[in-house]
Amino acid sequence: MLYEVVYKIENTCKANQMRDVFFEEAEMTDPDQWIRQKSPNADIYDREDIPGGIRYRVVSANLLTVYELTPAD
Repeated sequence: MLYEVVYKIENTCKANQMRDVFFEEAEMTDPDQWIRQKSPNADIYDREDIPGGIRYRVVSANLLTVYELTPAD
């Protein structure tokens, strides 16, 4: 299944007011496995079903990354 993926790296530095936001389309059969492959060294995986998709919160190297996957089909 094809998903639209938006992921945001939350920056806690007070001097940086911008967030890093990325967009991509990804073909996957198992979103959980895709997240594990995308962030293999992550400390925390939190999955939440949201209207129209799935949200993951991943912490790696003390940075929070939020992934939102929405089916593109």
